[in-house]
Amino acid sequence: MKTKAELIPECPVAATVQLIGSKWKLLIIRNLLTRPWRFNELHKDLEGISQKVLTDNLRQMEADGLITRTVYAEVPPRVEYALSELGATLKPILDAMMAWGESYKKITE
Repeated sequence: MKTKAELIPECPVAATVQLIGSKWKLLIIRNLLTRPWRFNELHKDLEGISQKVLTDNLRQMEADGLITRTVYAEVPPRVEYALSELGATLKPILDAMMAWGESYKKITE
């Protein structure tokens, strides 16, 4: 079985796409750039995402080191998701995507 490092594509663009290339991962990152979120908050905000898809994406992003999952010892239990230090380095990429999207919307109006 290949190690995690061996599964990362040689091409840096392909590596980035592999980590954040899905619609949902980008939108999860967008939300987590503002503050930590709870699962149900994310689920309600990300219109159209199923609980399973959200769970799968959060687990993968945690395994990739992009987000952290913090469980608080409270009743009822509280779990928050936040960007890790590595995940926070994606901010310039999302800022550039937002700027491009705004420009595109103006061009097509």
